[in-house]
Amino acid sequence: MSQTVIIYSDDSSVRRAITLAITPKPAADLGPITVKEFATGAALRSYLDEGNAADLLILDGEAVPEGGMGIARQVKDEIFNCPPTLVIIGRPTDAWLANWSKADDTLLHPIQPLETANAVAKLLRPIPVTG
Repeated sequence: MSQTVIIYSDDSSVRRAITLAITPKPAADLGPITVKEFATGAALRSYLDEGNAADLLILDGEAVPEGGMGIARQVKDEIFNCPPTLVIIGRPTDAWLANWSKADDTLLHPIQPLETANAVAKLLRPIPVTG
C-alpha cells in the first residue's frame, strides 16, 4: 500500500533531492511512496484544508518567505491527528527551533540520501503495539 509524503520547499532542488532519496520506497520493509510537492505554504495548507491525507510532512525550515518550522507548528496545532513532521534545518543549533515547532524529527541541509531515507522510514513505520 502506498504512503503519501508531502515535501514542502521553495527550492526545487531540495524537493528533488528528497524525492530521489525516498522513492520508490525508503526501506525494504515499506511500500512505495507517493510524493506531493509544494513550493508555497499557501498551496500546502490549501491541500491539507481540503481534507487530503498524508502520512508524513517533510518541511524545509530554510524555505522563504515562509519557513517549514512555522508551518510545522501551525499544522501540529490545527490538524487533528496531524501526521508526523520532519523538518530540514540549516544548522545543528536550530534544533531548539525545530523542537519549538513540534517536529517529530530533523535533518540537516544539505540533503544526505541515506540519512533522509532512514529518517523517513522511521517515521512511516507503524508504532508497535505493546501489551
